[in-house]
Parts: sequence; structure tokens; C-alpha cells
Amino acid sequence: MTLRREHEDHTMATKCTIERDQFRKNAQAVKVEINGTPFQADVKEFSTGSFGWNLNTKVTILVDGVPVNVQVGLNLTVVGSKELPR
Repeated sequence: MTLRREHEDHTMATKCTIERDQFRKNAQAVKVEINGTPFQADVKEFSTGSFGWNLNTKVTILVDGVPVNVQVGLNLTVVGSKELPR
């Protein structure tokens, strides 16, 4: 999967560029790295009707040598997917 940066004017298209069935059939997990540790965001259809990827986990991050436990809640939502027919 390739991530695309925002347009030069710092806006992104609001129209969904993929059909819901196409996403359901073909989307794969996305590799995510947090502080050097690899994770996997799983394909998900959210209760709102949007779809994308989700990762929920806990990690430890060192701050000035002190381990700090943090909770990760990451949603990668396909822009405009909520408006697509279910």
C-alpha cells in the first residue's frame, strides 16, 4: 500500500475513490511502525458506515529512560467511504 500526501493546497479529495465491495474483497492489513516496533492495522468496517483500517494496542515508550505505558488507538478511514451505499 502506498500512502499519498495531501495536495499542495493541503486538502484531500472528499469523494471516495473505491467501491465498498472492491474494498471488502481486496483490502489488506497495513503495516504500521510505532517507535521502531512493527504492528498491523486490520481491515475494518466501522459502525458509522465508514471503512478503513484499525489498530488498538498498548506499547511502552521510554521518556528520559523511564518506561511509559501508552494505549494506541489508530483509525485509518477511507475519505468519503461513509457516504457509499452499504
